[in-house]
Amino acid sequence: MEDPGFSASEPFGGFGPDQLLNCYAAGVFPMAEGRDDPRIFLVEPEQRGVIPLGGFRIPSRLRRTVRSDAFEVRVNTAFDAVLDACAAAAPGREDSWINGPIRRLYGQLHARGHAHSVECWRDERLVGGLYGVTLGGAFFGESMFSRERDASKVALVHLAARLKRGGWRLLDAQFLTSHLSQFGAVETPQAAYLKLLKAARPLRPDAGALVEPLSGAEAVAYALQPTTQAS
Repeated sequence: MEDPGFSASEPFGGFGPDQLLNCYAAGVFPMAEGRDDPRIFLVEPEQRGVIPLGGFRIPSRLRRTVRSDAFEVRVNTAFDAVLDACAAAAPGREDSWINGPIRRLYGQLHARGHAHSVECWRDERLVGGLYGVTLGGAFFGESMFSRERDASKVALVHLAARLKRGGWRLLDAQFLTSHLSQFGAVETPQAAYLKLLKAARPLRPDAGALVEPLSGAEAVAYALQPTTQAS
């Protein structure tokens, strides 16, 4: 969901959550050069990472982990903490594209119900998760983190299950990575991506499906359930 490189970018001045949602509607998203750089850039990749919900895959070992309910999965109970964890330094990721202005913007989107966190907890400790933005029937994955093995992957399976159960049709991963390819992620030319986005935007999914409790076994079943991808 995150990648250190830009395919295309342009600087822009300060703006609010409405303008940010307009960016997502137009197929672009913001990033920063580093956590201490106050500037933000709009990014429009030539090739977009997309996880087709109708072809979502779960490696067999991970299926067992999800079904075991090794983590307690919650939604939207610690959005700021997930954002902090995604921005924190980690092995192989010393810097972050999540700077102060981006954190403020996504906090505002969360307050409006357009940004969500999926969290993995163990013994009341946040050990992994992800966050992203919803607009119509599209979910734009932004970043994820793990403090324990497979925690972010479990969060992603739960996200896919909830999106499919609620009627979402597009899961945007921004860039294709080897980490995401195991779930079925593919590269999609930006022009084709914009068609997927145009079809997904008018949809009105069931927002409650994101937050309703879901067991690990149910998450695997929903995530693997065939569905029709927006086209």
